[in-house]
Amino acid sequence: MRFLIIDDSAVDRHFLTSLLEEMGHQVESCESTTGVIDKIATGDYTAVFLDIVMPEQDGYKFLRELRSNQNTAKQHVIFYSSKKTTVEINYGIKRAGANDYLPKPMTRKRLEQTLQKF
Repeated sequence: MRFLIIDDSAVDRHFLTSLLEEMGHQVESCESTTGVIDKIATGDYTAVFLDIVMPEQDGYKFLRELRSNQNTAKQHVIFYSSKKTTVEINYGIKRAGANDYLPKPMTRKRLEQTLQKF
């Protein structure tokens, strides 16, 4: 499978990239949402791991932009965030339109459970 990680934290990008690559997947990453809509439109990603709290544009706003573009509207998006209360998770999935939600810090087991859905 092929994944894109969008997260401003180099540590979190590296951690998730390492886990996914150890599991045999292809991974690309970006530190911001700048220019990423075009990358997703042409990238053929199984899923995008999207952080919520980022300096230039938060994940909620970016996801709304992604969903409003006919070329990227159906992209599978997994919020990957330190926001982990039940209210925040429900908002991310039900209101913002994410397909799944992985709270940070994440374990390999939790990642494997999420990937089994594909």
